[in-house]
Amino acid sequence: MLALEAWELLSYVVTVIGLPLAIAVFVFEQRKERDNEEEEVYQLLSDNYQEFLKIALDHPDLRLFASEETPALSAEQRERMFIIFSMLVSLFERAYLLLYESGMTEKQSRRWRSWEDYMGEWCNRVDFRAALPALLRGEDPEFAAYIRNLAASEHEA
Repeated sequence: MLALEAWELLSYVVTVIGLPLAIAVFVFEQRKERDNEEEEVYQLLSDNYQEFLKIALDHPDLRLFASEETPALSAEQRERMFIIFSMLVSLFERAYLLLYESGMTEKQSRRWRSWEDYMGEWCNRVDFRAALPALLRGEDPEFAAYIRNLAASEHEA
């Protein structure tokens, strides 16, 4: 009879302490895994942006890092610039879709603000802003509205 009571007591202990503890550990591990996945996505996007910057550097004649409009471009140069800007908008859209959401945590918000800074820098460029309507055709409507608002605020600043 004593052994039965001991087993019953142990089952209560497991139910009262062990089960909630196991649930807490499971939730903690899930959060940690989600954070790691978000960090990996952010890192992959950042690597893609670095690759984009290398492509932009390979075309110094386009003066892509100047804030003022590049004067007197040939048709071939305008086409290259448009293609490079298309690549950039595609990358920005991917970052928006993967990183931006309402009610972000502080860590998510910090990650997003770095992308918002990149977008703001490019929206500050006259050539990029001028090409934006054509570049945004067919893009995600929420992203298009977001970057249009950003471009308008950067232009006013």
